[in-house]
Amino acid sequence: MKTVHRFAIAGSIAILAALLSYALKPSVPDQLVTNWNAAGEPTGTMPKAQAIWLPPVLMGGLIALFAVLPRIDPRRENIAGFRQYYDWFVVVVTAFVFLVHAGVLAFNLGLEFPFMHLLVVGLALLFYYTGIVLTKAKQNWFVGIRTPWTLSNDEVWDRTHELGGKLFKLSAVLALGGLLFGELAVYFLLVPVLLTAVVTIAYSYYLYEQIERDATSATS
Repeated sequence: MKTVHRFAIAGSIAILAALLSYALKPSVPDQLVTNWNAAGEPTGTMPKAQAIWLPPVLMGGLIALFAVLPRIDPRRENIAGFRQYYDWFVVVVTAFVFLVHAGVLAFNLGLEFPFMHLLVVGLALLFYYTGIVLTKAKQNWFVGIRTPWTLSNDEVWDRTHELGGKLFKLSAVLALGGLLFGELAVYFLLVPVLLTAVVTIAYSYYLYEQIERDATSATS
């Protein structure tokens, strides 16, 4: 499957979201619930026009942005090396936004379900695929764990992304497991991801310093 076909799938999801908004516009209330707390209780609303049209517009903007990035990256040839995973990431992100959009519309049409559970499941799937992309990503300026140290050394990039990929997949599993703990589910979602960010940044710095010390010792 070519890049244009994968982006066509993402575009079709965005169009489907717009059609869904158009079809359900007469049926949803003037104010849509769009925010929930950790307990799944509604905490905020948004005017109908914004709530139903913002997600399709966001999808279109993300697709356009992801289409441009490989063209302007100074290391665009490296993105070409994992392009199919990059393209499918665009599809997964678009599908996640569609899932949230459809969930918001369904909730506001009177369908009762734990919205936070839907959000956790969607994010867990997104995190898991992010882990897959990280293990395939080559050094570039836009996709991956971009620290001064990963961007300065190929080995640091590869080893940091190998660890980051595993941690993101683990975060996805923990997020799903958190659904068994009711209101605490949101913490099983957020804490592992935040720890993953901290650990991978620190690890990239440690690796870089270690490699630099080894190189200095070898030449002295």
